[in-house]
Amino acid sequence: MTRKKLNIGLIGSGFMGQAHADAYRRAALLYRNLKAEPILHTFADATPELAAEGASRFGFLHSTHDWKKLVTNPEIDLVDITTPNSMHFEMAMAAIEAGKHVYCEKPLTVNLEDAKALSEAAKKHGVKTMVGFNNIKTPSALLAKQLIDRGDIGQITRFRGWFDQGFFNDSDMPWSWRCSRKLAGTGSLGDLGAHVISVAQFLMGPIESVLGQEQTFFKTRPAPGDGSGYKASADLNAKRLDVENEDQFQSLVQFKNGAGGTIESSRIAAGKVFGVYWEISGTEGTIIMDGERFNELKIVRYQDDKADRGFKTVYAGSQVEQFNGFFGFDFAGGGLGYFDVKVIEIYDLIQGIMDSSSCFPDFDFGYENQKIIDAMAQSVSEKKRIFIKG
Repeated sequence: MTRKKLNIGLIGSGFMGQAHADAYRRAALLYRNLKAEPILHTFADATPELAAEGASRFGFLHSTHDWKKLVTNPEIDLVDITTPNSMHFEMAMAAIEAGKHVYCEKPLTVNLEDAKALSEAAKKHGVKTMVGFNNIKTPSALLAKQLIDRGDIGQITRFRGWFDQGFFNDSDMPWSWRCSRKLAGTGSLGDLGAHVISVAQFLMGPIESVLGQEQTFFKTRPAPGDGSGYKASADLNAKRLDVENEDQFQSLVQFKNGAGGTIESSRIAAGKVFGVYWEISGTEGTIIMDGERFNELKIVRYQDDKADRGFKTVYAGSQVEQFNGFFGFDFAGGGLGYFDVKVIEIYDLIQGIMDSSSCFPDFDFGYENQKIIDAMAQSVSEKKRIFIKG
């Protein structure tokens, strides 16, 4: 059977742009039931030279240094945005108004008003959307959702989750857009904590209230020199620029289902790379996931005979539909990696675009995520618990 074609326009050549381009190609290869073939049509970057180089490296047919031309190109079906946070709103809104489906990296925007506007515009124009919260696309998170929904750990009582990275635990790490309130919004909260919040939204349901605190230990950083992102370098004699947002964040959270919990983030946790960790307790058991071993869950069930109780390791695999593109055998044992999770995300995106269902997590989900981020930041500013409006 010949697949329909879905023309992709990708904006941004950084780490996430590379991950997305790779995921489109592999999704088409791995999933025989994929409802459309993603065509890497047009790639956009800041200059003609960067755009041409990125298109060649990623395998796109065309390139442009004008993202607006990409967005309005009648041949493009899906606009994929992997730029810095502050650019998401203008690009996503232009794409929606041009009638394109939109896939945008998280966080959706740097403020709540823009996130709400995008959510409403997508519904008005009838386009499908997805936000890149890849930590709810791991086989372990998808399996945990099944276990929770069927009652394996009873009534949920508590969530604990954090995301730790250590890249910024160096006073000579150059200043970047991630340090700017205007360009990034919050610091570790929006960059890393947003992922933990997405897991809490997915597995626990709505958050009712939050009480937050934050710390900044590296208050200045040298101006950037060569390179970009985490690979940037700086002249140690360069002017030092102010860091405008937090290195670490912690929040107490209350869920609408009555459960309590904590959510934390740090970009200065020494030795951590993909330190996403979450733990969910219930009246009949507990589930634990370590993000650096995200093919596994630790679970204890009180339904087990008393002599057999205790934490057991469960490998996430073909219990989850999306795993079958990688391995055809039953259950698990063949571990997936970070870039594989992006393939799962692309699979869900394309399936959602091509049938009557919606894509998940969509811009509504991203808007709710931004509500929680804003409430946590407001809690720090006002030094009180903030209740999240419905």
